[in-house]
Amino acid sequence: MKRTATFGCLFFSVFTLALWAQAPPQMPKPGPEHQRLHYFVGDWETKTEAKPSPFGPGGNITAKDHNAMLGDFFVLFHSDSTGPMGQQKTVAVMGYDPKEKVYTYDGFTTSGERNKAKGTVSGNAWVWTFSGEEQGKPFKGRFNLTEDSPTAYTFNEEMSIDGGPWTKLEEGKATKMK
Repeated sequence: MKRTATFGCLFFSVFTLALWAQAPPQMPKPGPEHQRLHYFVGDWETKTEAKPSPFGPGGNITAKDHNAMLGDFFVLFHSDSTGPMGQQKTVAVMGYDPKEKVYTYDGFTTSGERNKAKGTVSGNAWVWTFSGEEQGKPFKGRFNLTEDSPTAYTFNEEMSIDGGPWTKLEEGKATKMK
């Protein structure tokens, strides 16, 4: 009995020491995909021409965005805009999902909308895709963004309702403020 207890204590001690000897888990390190997010950091002014659609009336929209990194993995967007539907605020988070190998976007507006998209980038061109339902019909959407320079990008948004043709919803330009 004494031998069994001694062996049990010895086994427990060796096992505990082996666990302590292992290196603690390392903090994740951002990859080059995360570095791409730094492009959006700063204060931006956006001018958009929206087309009439199921999402609202057409017209000009202006926005001021303040974007900052959340650590090294996400960029936080704070936007104040004015357009045909009045003033609106948006908070959004953009990141990169290394498991799915896609960029992610989750946005929330003061008008109660939640926007969720997945994106890819090739060179200076980003393509974001999303889907949903509007007025009882399914739709697919895409948001195309082109980095024109380190301080400007252009974009357009298109949608296809119920498998129909792609229709342009908006187009615009964002300029980084000094």
